[in-house]
Amino acid sequence: MAENKIPYKIYLNESEIPSKWYNLRADMKNKPAPLLNPGTGQPLTAEEMSGIFCEELVKQELDDTTPFIDIPQEIQDFYKMYRPSPLVRAYCLEEALGTPAKIYYKFEGNNTSGSHKLNSAIAQAYYAKKQGLKGVTTETGAGQWGTALSMACAYLGLDLKVFMVKVSYEQKPFRREVMRTYGAQVTPSPSMTTEVGKKILAEHPGTTGSLGCAISEAVEVAVTNPGYRYVLGSVLNQVLLHQSVIGLETKAALDKYGVEPDIIIGCAGGGSNLGGLIAPFMGEKLRGEKDYRIIAVEPASCPSFTRGKFAYDFCDTGMICPLAKMYTLGSGFIPSANHAGGLRFHGMSTTLSQLYHDGYMEATSVEQTSVFEAAQQFARVEGILPAPESSHAIRVAIDEALKCKETGEEKTIVFGLTGTGYFDMVAYQKFNDGEMTDYIPTDEDLAKGLSSLPKVPGQDA
Repeated sequence: MAENKIPYKIYLNESEIPSKWYNLRADMKNKPAPLLNPGTGQPLTAEEMSGIFCEELVKQELDDTTPFIDIPQEIQDFYKMYRPSPLVRAYCLEEALGTPAKIYYKFEGNNTSGSHKLNSAIAQAYYAKKQGLKGVTTETGAGQWGTALSMACAYLGLDLKVFMVKVSYEQKPFRREVMRTYGAQVTPSPSMTTEVGKKILAEHPGTTGSLGCAISEAVEVAVTNPGYRYVLGSVLNQVLLHQSVIGLETKAALDKYGVEPDIIIGCAGGGSNLGGLIAPFMGEKLRGEKDYRIIAVEPASCPSFTRGKFAYDFCDTGMICPLAKMYTLGSGFIPSANHAGGLRFHGMSTTLSQLYHDGYMEATSVEQTSVFEAAQQFARVEGILPAPESSHAIRVAIDEALKCKETGEEKTIVFGLTGTGYFDMVAYQKFNDGEMTDYIPTDEDLAKGLSSLPKVPGQDA
């Protein structure tokens, strides 16, 4: 450590917290395809979107040209509760692996919600409050987003209704209770409290749910209750915009010591963490200033990038939301209950999907037993119990570091540690007891989901 003088933890000063979000789409030559109205097949207008989302968030969602957007002072002040977050040099992991690679991770778990989700939760809650709304509705998979949003809504005095994927609701009672402690109403999804929930249960009795199901229910409640709007924790352009604080801080910390990464790795479910982490680096790549190898890591049980189709699809199982052009497994795809972590969404961010389609980054899928092996190894040497989602990135970071050991290359690897795993102990218990198994959907399984893709002009059936 004395040789390179880079500390274990690189902290920015409070004054160095970003004051602007970076809009990656401004530097994209091929912009993400627009959301479509499922009824007309035409691009969704701001007026149509404002019935679902907050007005200011609609503007951010549709803005493909403004590179930097001011972060309101109230949000900056809230960020100071837990930002800047540390960029950590994983010296102990490097030593344990015996690799010449240099490994860094951006740790986003140093807040009560335990994850990066709070970066967008406070922004979306702020704009809802500013608009004079009574409350918001949302879905949550593993519970990180619901927990973060419950904190933000409590802080601003907003009502919150959360539809939590049933399998997570049952497996993660403590995450659920944190939400309730902050005042949120939490309902397992699919439920009998909404029309779309009743329909899904009738068609799939005993289903353990999916994010697509929960989104449908949350949207229904938002549009049928005056004074409410729907907010989403991933996938949307606005969410990637808010999460750019992760990448901006990461780059600023690396620049302090003249460090340039060779490989940047992030877990990928809907795209919030990955998109936020890579934003400024991808911007440099798009502008032709620098080049990086960027890797998206997804679960083998929900492989939208690696085995999905780039097509317009519904964002929800109930098929009531706008159509998005993304890498998708079909809105009817429901991950196996065997899958222990988050990253359960059937599709991927339209922004990241376009970048992947255009060859600016790569993707890989990993099986969950190997993910938890990496999580255990990381926990034992780095002292942080990682979230299962984050551990997908840890798995590939370790694999890349071991490749460097074989070749002798001294590559610099940066990955996103999205949060902690203290509410994921049922999954860790299954792994420790040898009860965890892997499930990889067959081509036939995936074909069922993809068979329900909507008919859109110019899109293959």
